[in-house]
Amino acid sequence: MKVDGVFAGGGVKAFAFIGAIETTERKGLEFERIAGTSAGSIVGALLMAGYKAHEIKQLLDELNVASLKDDRMSLLPFKVAKWINLYFRMGLYKGDKLEAWIKTFLNQKGINSFGDLPPGALKVVVSDITKGQMVVLPDDLPKYGINPERFSVARAIRMSCSIPFFFEPVKLHNKAVGSPPSYIVDGGLLSNFPMWLFKDGRNGTWKRPVIGFQLSPQIDERPTHKVKNALDLYKAIFETMISAHDVRYIRAEHAKNIVFIPMEEIKATDFSLTEAEKDRMIALGAAKTTEFLTQWSG
Repeated sequence: MKVDGVFAGGGVKAFAFIGAIETTERKGLEFERIAGTSAGSIVGALLMAGYKAHEIKQLLDELNVASLKDDRMSLLPFKVAKWINLYFRMGLYKGDKLEAWIKTFLNQKGINSFGDLPPGALKVVVSDITKGQMVVLPDDLPKYGINPERFSVARAIRMSCSIPFFFEPVKLHNKAVGSPPSYIVDGGLLSNFPMWLFKDGRNGTWKRPVIGFQLSPQIDERPTHKVKNALDLYKAIFETMISAHDVRYIRAEHAKNIVFIPMEEIKATDFSLTEAEKDRMIALGAAKTTEFLTQWSG
């Protein structure tokens, strides 16, 4: 059975997707198109390139996630350099190693640019903070004077994974004469779970069944924010910003097509995961997907 898939952002929590994908493969489901944000776009790109669940698991198992924290070289003391990079480059880490990692494994499957994929097979959400708008790659690239078919898939993934202040923003140069470059960051700021992307705007229907994979509890199980100081306020604002748009949409759809995988105890940027934590996430992803598919009508 062919379906469309949507994978939410969630940083290192994406290990849970491996268990989910293993389950869908056993059930004979095949992804025709995939949309994703941040870590969800990594999984989506690997799937569209032709990787199977066990291969993605091997890639992630062999990856030293801590190595993706690529500092810029500096003669200044470590702590001073961190603050300078954060202030002037707007991120603690470059993000180049993340892009190089995904590029290597996409290239092994013959995927470099979006033109190497079937039309519409992969959609990646990013945030243009210069223009203050959501951008869907590769669909919106012509607005920047860029040929979508020649745009690097790995670069798009890198953009969608640019967690604000953690990774440096990516400059997207507009080919139009006189247009300044746009700073692109994590798509999760504007839509961390783009379930809406595959809805036909003309008649509001799905082209084929869609399954979403969300790294959070169901709506009625989400904890409220306790705000007691400025740091609590910032955290609450940020978490509301990355979820409110999608939460409203999920409610409208009654969550009937979404696998909810509660991962509240793991932080998206916890790059020091243990093997036991990875295994627990994979097992939980498999269990929640199995539970979902026993009731899902397609």
